[in-house]
Amino acid sequence: MRPERVVLVLSGGGMKAMAHIGVVRAMEQAGIRPAGIVAVSAGALVGAMVAALTPYEVLVRAVTGLEREDFAVLNRGALVVRGVGAKSVLKPEPLRALLRRLLPPGGFDALQVPLRIGVTDLDRGVLEVFGSAGRTDVPLADVVYASMALPLYLPPGELAGRPYADGGLLQVLPLELVLPGEADLVIASDVGPVFAGPPQWRTLAPALIALTDRALSITMADQKARTVAAWNADPSRPRLVVVQPAVDPYGTFAFDHTVDFIEAGYRAAHAALAAK
Repeated sequence: MRPERVVLVLSGGGMKAMAHIGVVRAMEQAGIRPAGIVAVSAGALVGAMVAALTPYEVLVRAVTGLEREDFAVLNRGALVVRGVGAKSVLKPEPLRALLRRLLPPGGFDALQVPLRIGVTDLDRGVLEVFGSAGRTDVPLADVVYASMALPLYLPPGELAGRPYADGGLLQVLPLELVLPGEADLVIASDVGPVFAGPPQWRTLAPALIALTDRALSITMADQKARTVAAWNADPSRPRLVVVQPAVDPYGTFAFDHTVDFIEAGYRAAHAALAAK
């Protein structure tokens, strides 16, 4: 009997995406090794490290050592001088440096598991695929940066002369990037926005960022719900197990909850896999 082919799908979600590490740990303990990984946004960062066969202990040390200054550094000078004309709220250089430090220098060729990353082409308004079954002519770190470049927070990443942004804008849970006939089972780790929860965004400051976050969350949550419903309604699709770690109501930059996120991913995956 042919072994079951499993594709792992990793959503965006900022620091909440560190829960994907716990999901991978639960899969390893269940004897499940992904034949391929599909990811967007912060899920692409985790996916790239997992695809390089980075040991669990090394993954945990790498992400639990992260601090706000490693990623979320306010672009204060540009905001003061240019105001709403600034390119972004955050400086892009810290994230770029972090990715160069965490990701394999050999790029896509250095990965041991096929990795497919979705990135939003801002000119054409479509999701473009890099990596497995897609373009590999640009550095891995540049692709991951572009897929994490959420508008307002970070400026677009330029790939081969074109501007690209967060893949989660079009597919925060990128099930549609799983190829026909590629998998017998799809395990999707979902830490993307949800509808539920008290209206805490109303009390956040600055108001412009809070309102933008809320609008993006509503759009992404609706898009994700439609994607999962369409998948489950199509009998030609492989079996889908959605793992939803308990990571809310924390936000994109909750650096002080990384250990909690990893544990939440492990617990949710352990329960979902036991039920599958």
